[in-house]
Amino acid sequence: MKELANALRDLNEDKVHELVDAKLAEKVSPIDIINECNEGIMAVGELFASEKYFLTELMFSGEIMQSVMAKLEPLIAIKSAEGQIVGTVVIGTVAGDIHDIGKNIVINLLRSHRFKVIDLGVDVPTEKFVDMVRTSGTKILGLSALLNTTYPEMKKVIDAIETAGLRDQVKIIIGGTVTSENVRDFTGADAFANDAITGINYCKSVYESFSK
Repeated sequence: MKELANALRDLNEDKVHELVDAKLAEKVSPIDIINECNEGIMAVGELFASEKYFLTELMFSGEIMQSVMAKLEPLIAIKSAEGQIVGTVVIGTVAGDIHDIGKNIVINLLRSHRFKVIDLGVDVPTEKFVDMVRTSGTKILGLSALLNTTYPEMKKVIDAIETAGLRDQVKIIIGGTVTSENVRDFTGADAFANDAITGINYCKSVYESFSK
């Protein structure tokens, strides 16, 4: 991993900010900085999954990332204001999970790519996802999670959207370091993403297919 990703993985807050400030001074794109930070966050998630890191380390990494985003969000907002909106994405962390580090990274990247994002927050009940798909007109629903205990909850949301007769009008992507092709198959989602860039590219491909 690159130096910034390593610093974030190691929870070296001072080093992270030193490197971010240096990159901004060098006119490095905020998106490139986020991408490198995302690599570090993924490494933290892997350490948490292997029980080498615990909840306190996970939360601290989120705090560091939030402070980095506070520096980058104004720059991203300037970019996202340029051009027309590509499309709408509804996203939230499913019930039983209150983690939002990865979700928030994805949201900022989506907005920088000119998507309108409806963020439902964390620990979102199934009914709220269904209602927002019904009323927003979105073509993409993102279900985020960090805990593997939420696989059944992801499936519950997707089954409820099917029952509501909305499944054909929306593509569903599940995201988080715990997702995989097997989890996608179990939940009935259309796609999965272990990193933010994969998720962004999927959302772009969905809306591009509608514009052809």
